[in-house]
Amino acid sequence: MNAAAKTLGPRLDLVKLLGEGSIGHEARAASGDHLTLKVWLRLLACSTQIETEIRGRLRRRFGMTLPRFDYLAQLYRHPDGLRMNALSRYLMVTGGNVTGLTDELAKDGLVVRAVDTSDRRSFRVNLTEPGRRVFERIAAEHESWLVELFTGVSVARQEALFEQLGELRVQLASGKARAAKMPTGDARRARTHPG
Repeated sequence: MNAAAKTLGPRLDLVKLLGEGSIGHEARAASGDHLTLKVWLRLLACSTQIETEIRGRLRRRFGMTLPRFDYLAQLYRHPDGLRMNALSRYLMVTGGNVTGLTDELAKDGLVVRAVDTSDRRSFRVNLTEPGRRVFERIAAEHESWLVELFTGVSVARQEALFEQLGELRVQLASGKARAAKMPTGDARRARTHPG
């Protein structure tokens, strides 16, 4: 058995299923690594694999990038529009990136930027009606792609995975909150020497 196959253990030999070249992030794990590391690498590999597929389909089908899609999705969820700084936070990108995307999408007629009436120093961005229609069409296909990608996983397993990942998110958030309350040296020691 090769080193990569030993990495994954006996339950599921992903190297045989996916091939050496497709194993991705999980190739970093070794058989003696902590289970937490293996789980994280598997989550990362799944996320990267799905994102790569979605990016490719968006580009081929609509000539659209994933950041543009995510931008339109945020505005779609906020019918009253968003301030540029809020949009930047939701997208987790810099203000400069949001400005560039806004300029591109406004030029294409998908969004409109106007001075925020409640704070004249800020701009608020809204989807235009054509932007809303374009997003709805793309989002419907995007959802069908995700359904297709998850076809081999039963609804019960998807629900269980959803719940488990939700628990992990809560745990991560509470751990971050605990670390923020610790004095700097204590937080560093807690990260390097748990327990």
